[in-house]
Amino acid sequence: MSAAAAASAPIAAILAQINRVILGKEEQIRLCLACLLARGHLLIEDIPGVGKTTLAHALARTLGLSFQRVQFTSDLLPADVLGVSIFDRETGKFRFQRGPIFAQLVLADEINRASPKAQSALLEAMEERQVTLDGQSMPLPDPFFVIATQNPQEQVGTFPLPESQLDRFLMRVHLGYPAAAAERELLSGTDRRELVNSLLSISSVETLHDLQRQVLEVHVAPALLDYVQALIAHTRSAAGLAVGLSPRAGIGLLRAARAWALVAGRSMVTPEHVQAVFPSVVEHRIEQRDSGPAAAQRLLEAVPVP
Repeated sequence: MSAAAAASAPIAAILAQINRVILGKEEQIRLCLACLLARGHLLIEDIPGVGKTTLAHALARTLGLSFQRVQFTSDLLPADVLGVSIFDRETGKFRFQRGPIFAQLVLADEINRASPKAQSALLEAMEERQVTLDGQSMPLPDPFFVIATQNPQEQVGTFPLPESQLDRFLMRVHLGYPAAAAERELLSGTDRRELVNSLLSISSVETLHDLQRQVLEVHVAPALLDYVQALIAHTRSAAGLAVGLSPRAGIGLLRAARAWALVAGRSMVTPEHVQAVFPSVVEHRIEQRDSGPAAAQRLLEAVPVP
């Protein structure tokens, strides 16, 4: 039995449970799971009330991960996220009180409502999977996965995320409004919060680590690498784009495509897998000079498939 076939059963069970909570968003949920299997971080951008926080809770419970939620506000300080050293009178020494960042899945809720100083508290944690305080580096749990939710920038009281922060997120997804049938079920069914609280862990950290290792075993043919390189190169020269993809973004694109192939039960990456994850990996990293059609789709159409 191939690694992809062995992974299909736990992946199918994970997807089925989350789809019972978040209705009518199968593709977005597959992207979220692929992002986690690729050891990336996820940015969910949408208006309040479409299920962003519920999705993060459902993922944590389903995968059996320790979970912390940080509500980002304008007065949030980096210490509120990372932790703080407290003087202990009994011992005469400082004792470090760990912040919510020391969890396996951290939800940074409404991240763009906090000041840039508070947002920057996540930079080292997301890239190095450690935090440095008072000159001491402390490792974060493994796995470590940040899901940040973001309100549309035109809403009042938001601070746009800088490019350096956006680049730490492997994928950005939009949930959008539910379809009519799914919304009808939401209106007449069980409260989503109660449903999330009743979820059982159907996976484990060991299973997740095994799936993440299997992502690296998904085969990538030389022709597929040529295709990915051509896409990356085109973003750097395409008309209408001010900034193209960095080498780190290219590595992330390939890793995301491998994870999508594993979620699809395939043992090798195809151009269709790259195309499936391309918009989520690329659109928050490139800067458009105009407000024309979706840049990701234009880029895909401009590069021939091998």
